[in-house]
Amino acid sequence: MKLQLQITTRDIPHSEALENHIRQKAEKLETFYPQIMGCRIVVEVPHKHKHQGNLFNVRLDITVPGKELVVTREPNEDVYVALRDAFDAAKRQLEDYGRRQRGEVKAHAPVLHGKVVRLMPEEGYGFVETSGGQELYFHRENLANNNFEQLKEGSEVQFLEDIGSEGFQAKRVSTGKRQVEEPEEAEPRLTGSAD
Repeated sequence: MKLQLQITTRDIPHSEALENHIRQKAEKLETFYPQIMGCRIVVEVPHKHKHQGNLFNVRLDITVPGKELVVTREPNEDVYVALRDAFDAAKRQLEDYGRRQRGEVKAHAPVLHGKVVRLMPEEGYGFVETSGGQELYFHRENLANNNFEQLKEGSEVQFLEDIGSEGFQAKRVSTGKRQVEEPEEAEPRLTGSAD
């Protein structure tokens, strides 16, 4: 089936080279999802700035069975970079849509809970103990909120377990919103105010 393609440029001089580049990128999308029914591409310069270069916006509306995928990216001064970013995002959306249609679901690592058992502040790392008693290494760069200085031994944390060069370790470590101490502290205040 021939891809139905509509290319619109706004506030940009017509260029055969640009139009051919867009056609090639659009036709390549069919390799990632062959059932594309149509694709509308809009390339525009929405606001003309006197002191800055033009910023190019790219929008793709891709019609697939049962859905329309819309892709917009941050504007870029280079029209070819803006197109590349938009078509890369479209490729990812089409691949994800195809996986969902086939019933393939991306498996996400489960969020685990544990507590900080050792910290080496000068070296910028520590260890988290899992609920199963295993100790996992983590580096300050593995903190979700970049709050290494606020961590203390005994802090409750959430994390993802990942395999590193030295074995299993904790990644995306965060203190989360719940602290074990909060419910215990709240109870005495309630009984004290009731007297």
